[in-house]
Amino acid sequence: MPRVCLLGAADVTLRYELLSRETAREALATYDLAAPYANTVTAETVSLGAAVALCNDLNWYLVRFVRDALVEDRSVSETEWLSRRLATAIRDDEVDPAETGRYLRVYGVTGQDEGPPELRDPMYVARTGETVPAYDLHEVDDTLRVRVTEAEFEA
Repeated sequence: MPRVCLLGAADVTLRYELLSRETAREALATYDLAAPYANTVTAETVSLGAAVALCNDLNWYLVRFVRDALVEDRSVSETEWLSRRLATAIRDDEVDPAETGRYLRVYGVTGQDEGPPELRDPMYVARTGETVPAYDLHEVDDTLRVRVTEAEFEA
């Protein structure tokens, strides 16, 4: 099942900001929320279309409180997330999912032993062949890879 993961901006407590507002709280009411990373909110949806629709329903809040919205769809990749823009393009049949692995935003993951892990600054990389360049912005325990559109990569 696809999941949406909202990464809170550095200056907000995302879960509080979303659940303290009636419209966002109602949009999220039917989902079991989780927080796999520090200052995140994750919801499991029934389809890629439902994941994109949830992001669209929450757009007002995403603009104000979220630094990134990610979508995980295991039918596209077992190990990599999708940016919201890429998930929308796949849903709208503008992009073939099989042709989406070249451009990535890679987050460093730290602090897995003390509470929820934290996502560190993203690094943009282009996959060459089967390899992905190593994350080198910080000392990290792991990485989280997010497929992005060519336009997001070039921005």
